[in-house]
Amino acid sequence: MKVLKKIGTFFLLLLVLFSSLVLLCAFRPDVTEALAQVLYPDRNQGTVTVINVRDDTGQDGKDALGMGTPQDAESGMEDDWQADTPQQEDAYKNEGVSSQGNEAGQESAAEPSEAENAGAGLTTDINPQYIAPEQSDMLIPENVSGRNGYQQVQDEREQIEDEAAKALENQLGVGETGDGLIFDSVYYPYYGMLDEKGRHLYRQIYANANALQASFAPVEPIQASQLRNIFAAVYNDHPELFWMETVYNCKYRRDGQCVEINLKFNRTAKDLEQAKELFAENANAIINQAYYLASDFEKEKFIHDTLLERLNYNLRAEMNQSAYGALVNGQTVCAGYARAFQYLLQQLGIPCYYCTGYAGENHAWNIVELEDGYYNVDLTWDDTEGGAYAYFNKTDQDYADTHVRQELAVYLPPCNGQRYRDQPPTSAQGGMQGRRSLEETGMSETDILYSISDYYNNCYNQIMAIGRGNYEFSNVIEGQTLAQEVDAAYRNEGYKQGYLEPVMEAVLASSCEMDLRIEELTGDRYLVTHTVRLK
Repeated sequence: MKVLKKIGTFFLLLLVLFSSLVLLCAFRPDVTEALAQVLYPDRNQGTVTVINVRDDTGQDGKDALGMGTPQDAESGMEDDWQADTPQQEDAYKNEGVSSQGNEAGQESAAEPSEAENAGAGLTTDINPQYIAPEQSDMLIPENVSGRNGYQQVQDEREQIEDEAAKALENQLGVGETGDGLIFDSVYYPYYGMLDEKGRHLYRQIYANANALQASFAPVEPIQASQLRNIFAAVYNDHPELFWMETVYNCKYRRDGQCVEINLKFNRTAKDLEQAKELFAENANAIINQAYYLASDFEKEKFIHDTLLERLNYNLRAEMNQSAYGALVNGQTVCAGYARAFQYLLQQLGIPCYYCTGYAGENHAWNIVELEDGYYNVDLTWDDTEGGAYAYFNKTDQDYADTHVRQELAVYLPPCNGQRYRDQPPTSAQGGMQGRRSLEETGMSETDILYSISDYYNNCYNQIMAIGRGNYEFSNVIEGQTLAQEVDAAYRNEGYKQGYLEPVMEAVLASSCEMDLRIEELTGDRYLVTHTVRLK
């Protein structure tokens, strides 16, 4: 019994000592820390959430690495801050923002200023030659007011913790790098604006978008705040990427370094091959009609006029920022007009740029390069009652009262071309303007043909003189009646018996492909140009 009594007394004393130690630690945290150091000398310090506070000098309490110092954690600020609840953490995640480092009065990452970001990724020798008018001096005509709808590129940024960033880096590859791709800045001017690192990222974004690779790690180190120019350059240069949306997501570390780029695709990406076929079918139907026109100006005007016939302005149209919405659906806004025009002229070998800015609201139009320089073209505003060519092939001075470029578009070439300014006839002008004379074609009066038999004989003789091969030849006919007769001969294939079959037999040709183009000249005369592929 005495032994049991002693054991009981011993445990009672231990309980009293333990209770006293607990009370002491509760009121003396320093004793707790000292005891922990004795018991666990090699322990980890753990994760400490540090909140940046301003000292009396107005400076953030940070060490050389930009992190809060240990003194910050002991400065008595617990009374002014509470940890995020699980519900608050979820809310931050849903908004794409990390809960750490985003409270009022603190900075989550050392990011460049807006002025620095404006030139992020651009080559150092780039200087805008465009002279922007004052917005306060602009006056938007009533008949085009509100015909806009362009959506600017949107960058969604999400800060993640370093541990999550490391996990992403380990599991996420760069996808398609785009190495080996070449983009001529004559046709892709936004690519030409970028520095070497920016161009590498541009090629990567383009290649991954083309491969429907939505998520990938950047192939070059880049700040999240500096990625927007590069993405915008890809988007602005490539209307054929009609499945890529104007918004992208970037996950980044606390220091601002981007670790993941996430592209957004519209519904056409679900069956992209079918969408591409439909897009190409509608685009080629227009391109094939314009391809053999004599000059870039004629091709440009044909595309302009054809789109105005086919498209309807609709602010609620699906995919209204894309060339697909315009060429396939026929319903779009200013962005779709401009993207379709850009794509079609690109395919015809005519430099055409997507230009964005302000015209009463956010707006998009085009810049086109012709023989003597650059011109502004706004199809959306031409597609109004009485519009016709009011905004077709105009200078920057012509646009000064209505349009001002913004963002990267200020680096596009200034528009000062004169030869094709006001060239097409409007409703107030005569229909003869823009037609060439016989002399301008290089033909003379002795070359004119007056009957269908004369036309067949002339075609036969010209092919016999050249023989097999790929080439063009032309002749001139007089009168609308004969022009209609020639056109009908190709529709009903009467031309084959008229001259083609005899000449193929004479030159021992086994096959022939031919394209025909009839251009109306002054004086009721017509230039007929034949593109022949005779084998």
